[in-house]
Amino acid sequence: MVEGSGEPEASDSLRTFGAMLQALREHAGLGREEFGRRIGFSKHTVESVELGRRMPDDDFVEASMPVLGNTGAVRKAAVFLERQPGLASWFQRWARLEKTAITLFNYECRMIPGLLQSEVYARQLFADELPPLTDKQIEASWTARAVRQQLLRDRPNTAFSFIIEEQVFLRRTGGSEVTREAIEHVLRIGELRNVEIQIVPLVQKSHAGLHGPIALLETPKHKWYGYSEGQESGQFISDPKAISVLQNRYARMRSQALTPEDSVSLLQRMRGDL
Repeated sequence: MVEGSGEPEASDSLRTFGAMLQALREHAGLGREEFGRRIGFSKHTVESVELGRRMPDDDFVEASMPVLGNTGAVRKAAVFLERQPGLASWFQRWARLEKTAITLFNYECRMIPGLLQSEVYARQLFADELPPLTDKQIEASWTARAVRQQLLRDRPNTAFSFIIEEQVFLRRTGGSEVTREAIEHVLRIGELRNVEIQIVPLVQKSHAGLHGPIALLETPKHKWYGYSEGQESGQFISDPKAISVLQNRYARMRSQALTPEDSVSLLQRMRGDL
């Protein structure tokens, strides 16, 4: 990722996809401007995708299908695109949707969510990876995470909700100083008008999140998607029934967690104890 560019570095798969798209477009007898008009994107966007400079989003891929013969080739080729350096391959589609989401929910019981991590805390997580990461890989991972975090400020009309287990902070990942800085960072982010942070207390009689972390987002077209991450893989969720279950669990946890105000008070006390 070129820092500040917001677009992935060109990869072989991006260039190959772009060349295929260009060949199909030219075979259909369409210029970039006309093709862009038909699929609802600008000539510049079409050019960037064809040159391997831009990752096509789901709307671009789906809109291209009927214009280019509806053979399924564009959709099938998009599956194999390699995207942003520093982000796990199974996370790529989710990260792409994050950039335009109008609502984003995240429940985390293992660590501070990536969008809320301070740099020193994130670097500690990268340093703890097994097999070990090289210095270059750690830098790429932090750069990618820092770019993602800009969403919180770059999208003031997106509603971000985070539910975090108290135990995540009690673990003191990286030691007391790292944890204190991490808490201060979370408190600062929580002051943003579009961010709501709730803490689930350590002692909790009833808990709707026992199945593990939950990530949900709503697109500008009001479609909902979910994401679940495991040890060495992740699952992108689009089935409406599965999404409904996750939404119900998240809604229940919002009522079970501390209020945003009480969550701030708890974090402040925890910071004072370090």
